[in-house]
Amino acid sequence: MAQASSLTSADLFLKRWTVDDYHRMISAGILTPEDRVELLDGQIVEMAPQDPPHASRIDDGGDYLKALFANRAKVRVQLPITLAPGSEPEPDFAIVRIDENRYRDRHPQPQDVLLLIEVADSTLKRDRTHKAQIYAKAGIGEYWIVDIKKRQVVVLQDSQNGLYQSEQTFTENDQIAPLLLPDVVVNLRYLIL
Repeated sequence: MAQASSLTSADLFLKRWTVDDYHRMISAGILTPEDRVELLDGQIVEMAPQDPPHASRIDDGGDYLKALFANRAKVRVQLPITLAPGSEPEPDFAIVRIDENRYRDRHPQPQDVLLLIEVADSTLKRDRTHKAQIYAKAGIGEYWIVDIKKRQVVVLQDSQNGLYQSEQTFTENDQIAPLLLPDVVVNLRYLIL
């Protein structure tokens, strides 16, 4: 009698997808907007569904950030950034340099990114570990995580060797300025509440 074996992830050989592979799948209709996926470190990963607390922070936070950074930077809400060769995440907010072509021909790349912000509830572990490593490895200098449950913002800065060297935690009563836009003060109340 044959015995069933259980495979572990160490027994499997996974194909790592590139950004070009990912774009070809989108162009061919293999992946559609309804799939709600992003490319993280060569793997196509499902994005978590949005509950009302998360969705309201994206909606209100997007309005606030767009008004705050008007004429200084472009605020992209849940749109791709390309972190070659194997990552194209869709952060909740990407504050990027203004591009004269308005990113019609390409997605923003690390040199365009001024600040990334993720709003986290059910995705907190992934945002603090996996996404933080991807962003740090790509050279993203500043990454904020809005922790809905704890009502705080974790600020990660100074990416070196794939890790952030500085971590600070702020509350809804705090105001902070991004490193690359020090004259723009963000009232965290509008991201947390």
